This record gives sequence, C-alpha cells and structure tokens, in this order.
Amino acid sequence: MDVYNQTTVTEFILIGLSDLPEVRYPLFVVFAAIYQVTLVGNGAILLAIGAEKKLHTPMYYFLANLSLLDIFCPSATVPKMLQNLLTEKKSISFLGCALQLFFLVALAGTEVFLLSVMAYDRYVAICFPLRYTLIMTKGRCVQLTASTWAAGFLNSLLHTVFTFCLSFCKSNQINQYYCDIPPVVALSCSSTYVAEMLVLVVGGVLGISAFLITGISYIYIISTILKIRSAEGKRKAFSTCASHLLVVCLFYGTTIFTYIRPSSSHNSPARDRLISMLYGVITPMLNPIIYSLRNTEVKGALRKFLCLKTCLQKG
Repeated sequence: MDVYNQTTVTEFILIGLSDLPEVRYPLFVVFAAIYQVTLVGNGAILLAIGAEKKLHTPMYYFLANLSLLDIFCPSATVPKMLQNLLTEKKSISFLGCALQLFFLVALAGTEVFLLSVMAYDRYVAICFPLRYTLIMTKGRCVQLTASTWAAGFLNSLLHTVFTFCLSFCKSNQINQYYCDIPPVVALSCSSTYVAEMLVLVVGGVLGISAFLITGISYIYIISTILKIRSAEGKRKAFSTCASHLLVVCLFYGTTIFTYIRPSSSHNSPARDRLISMLYGVITPMLNPIIYSLRNTEVKGALRKFLCLKTCLQKG
C-alpha cells in the first residue's frame, strides 16, 4: 500500500447509538436524568462534608475527592453524548477526541488509586485506632490525595500520547458513545502493539497494585473486625466496609473488563458499549447512594444544612 495515499483523519464519528435511532430521544431523557442525579448526589455529599465540621476527618476528606471524581468523570463524556442524541451530530474533532480520552482515563485512573487510599485509611482506623490521628495527619492526607491525582493524570498522558501517535487512515467511525482507548486503537492502520502493551502492562501493573493494596487492607480489616466482641461494633464496622467494597467491586469489575484484555476480545460491540455505560455513567451515580447516602453522619449533616437554609429563608 502506498503510504503517501493514506488519508489523514481530522475528525471521528461516534456511532455508538446509530443502530438504535428509534430510541435516541428516550435515551436522551434517561442519560440526562442519570447525569442530573449524579451531579445532585455527589454535589450533596460535597455540601454536607464542607458544611459539617464533624465530617472534617480523613475518611470524609477522601470521600469528598471521590465525589469530585464522580462529577468530573461523566462530565467528560455525557454532555457530548447528549448533544449527539439530540442533534444526530455524531462527529468529534481529532483534538476533542484526544482531550476526551485523556480526561476520561485520567479521572478513572485517579479513582482506582483513590479507592486503594480509602481502603488504607479504613485499615489504619480499624486496625490501629489509637494511632490513627498520628498516622493519618492532615499533611499525610493531602500528600496521598495529590499523589493519586498526579498518578492518574501522568498515566493518562502516557496512554493518550501513544494512542494518538498512531496512524489513522482506514476509518474514522468509533463504535462507542465516546472516545476511549480500545475503540480508538482499533481504528489504526499502523502497528498497535506498543499502545496495546501499554494498556495491558502499565495499566495492569498499576491496577493490580492498587487492587492488592485494597484487598490486603480488607483482609486485615475483616480479621480485626471478627475479633471485636461487641455485636454492635461488628455491625457498624462491617456496614462501612461493605459500602466501600461494593463500590470497589463495581468499579474494578467494569474497568478491568473494559481495559485489561487484548483487542481481539473486543468482538461484541453491543456488550462493550453496555460495560462502558456502567463504568462511565452508572457507577458515578451509584457511588453516593451506595457509599455516602447510607451514612447516618452525612444524612444528618444534609438535614441540618437544609433545615438551616429553610429557617433562614423563612426568617
């Protein structure tokens, strides 16, 4: 093939919903409602943590960062998805696609690392309660959080650069709702070995390391909880851990299925789109419900804030 006759791709076409034109308006309503619930739910968590001094602790500091991520992550993809559903304009510029992929992968990566930090925080709180305030100082919390954000964005920069350094000359139709590594790499007409190996090796090593930190932390946590003699103490500790574990399983399950597998296994576009919907849209909505809104302290802080606001308005 003559390389000089290759056509340079200047924009991509997101065809994730083109096979379902008859349901694009109902889908617009569903996605818009999910996005609104995500923003309101996570915004309420941030409001409660910011307004209530009792919640100014390491656990809730990390939880506030999780809520920020769950606001930013769908915001990288859902607005464009809603525009495409409403206007049937499915194109996205080359630069726009690169930026969307960069922020999506960066925020998802940051969440992987943050979940492991949150597990470590619970490990210290339950296994070393008397030393908790000495270990999880304000400075330590800031360092851990800054490290998770930096690691997530540097990891994403690496993947984005290698993905968009590929040659795109075959097709510009991305079989997905938004720009993501597997469907973009699948369009390349040059060798994708390095880009795929980066996802499998770098993503795998970082993801598995974070998962091991989370898993080992919870092995020690559960072992310690089982030694608690008080039934009420066990119930309270298990309640907090169960919520976090459910979030971890939901996030890791969809993320691993999306990224940690070779491109040859991406042979079911409909299944891949369903998984990506769970990972990119549904999970950020469920996190505040699963992890935060079940928390009595957060609910109490929200009620207190709403009551104060109502009283001020009446006054």
